[in-house]
Amino acid sequence: MNAPASPVAGGSFSREKVRQRHFKLPISLAVATVLIWLMAFPFGRHGVSTYRLSDRTSSWNLGDIGVPTWATVVVCALLLALLTAYAFWAAVTYRRAGLWLPVVFALIAVFAFLTWSAAGGLVPVTGLLFGAVSLSVPLVFGAIGGVLGERAGVVNVAIEAQFLLAAFSSAVVASITGSYVAGLLAAMLAGALVASVLAVFAIKYLVDQVIVGVVLNVLITGLTSFLHGAVLNPNAEALNSPPRFPRWAIPVLSDIPVIGPVVFNQTLIVYIMYITVPLVAWGLYKTRWGLRLRAVGEHPQAADTVGIKVNPTRFWNVLLAGAIAGIGGAYFTLGSVGSFDKEMTGGLGFIALAAVIFGGWDPVRAALAALLFGFTTNLQTLLTNLGSPIPSEFMAMLPYVVTILAVVGFAGQVRGPAAAGKPYIKG
Repeated sequence: MNAPASPVAGGSFSREKVRQRHFKLPISLAVATVLIWLMAFPFGRHGVSTYRLSDRTSSWNLGDIGVPTWATVVVCALLLALLTAYAFWAAVTYRRAGLWLPVVFALIAVFAFLTWSAAGGLVPVTGLLFGAVSLSVPLVFGAIGGVLGERAGVVNVAIEAQFLLAAFSSAVVASITGSYVAGLLAAMLAGALVASVLAVFAIKYLVDQVIVGVVLNVLITGLTSFLHGAVLNPNAEALNSPPRFPRWAIPVLSDIPVIGPVVFNQTLIVYIMYITVPLVAWGLYKTRWGLRLRAVGEHPQAADTVGIKVNPTRFWNVLLAGAIAGIGGAYFTLGSVGSFDKEMTGGLGFIALAAVIFGGWDPVRAALAALLFGFTTNLQTLLTNLGSPIPSEFMAMLPYVVTILAVVGFAGQVRGPAAAGKPYIKG
């Protein structure tokens, strides 16, 4: 609510600080807590849930840890109830809950859900985390591209198109040259090419950015599908058999229990992701480039008055965003599948766009949101293998349900760049 202005001496007024209650987060936590309580009591499962902390590549054999299923879920439900109560208390008293609250809540809730699903079964922790990181790679690059585009004032709905054309180009170029590095560069160029079309129509010709993005998604989907059937399939050996990124283990670090094989025994493209996220975050908030980028996305008129060329700044940064998203597209063919298939991105460009919103248009938070969605996707496969009592149809919906809940609930009162989606016409 807004506090009224209070009179002061001399007939002037001083505006008191505006305080607002934010109930989206506590309500979302309450819904999740109720679901965990339902798992604990009406649908409680008994037995022992086993967690395997090592795999065949681990240097240390930590063995398996078994926990009583029902008791563990009950304890987790109690902890979630306490965290939810704290969230409501913080909202009522006009306090903002820190980022730690949803993170800790999510970790406990996932542990409770896994324990409940794995009653009498085995959860390979290292495999689960490794798969989550692998599935998150294109999402992270797409989310970073989305953040840069919107921070510059252009809504990048065409992330899906950038993924597809980058995946197609990387497969063809890497197959012809026999070099995954050449394929990666081709993917970045393809992503920038799609972004350039978006930028020209949105910035120069003032076409609605969302419409341009949707049209590009449809166009590139049809184009790559046609080329796949007409060109790649008849010449699969020559044009669609690219070399894949090898996995490089970092000495010592890759031997760390649980985390080492997951984080430090990865491919080149994953290590590029580790560098890209903090580098973009640092550049966005600590450099002149980042200041100008944020200025043209928040208040282009003010940026123009101090000598910043608004539209050229937007154009070149949208191209940079497309190139970064193109790296994510290369992962589909050079890091995961090993060949191009039509519509192989499966709508992940839109999930990356949701990660941008969930992350509050911040590179680090958007990357964490992408990791959450990747984990959820991998969790779907694990729960199917565990024989979870949840219907398989719902399991297929799980990543998208989490995406919707995250954007609607956990995102809270986030506000995007003020000028995002609005063309700038120099007066």
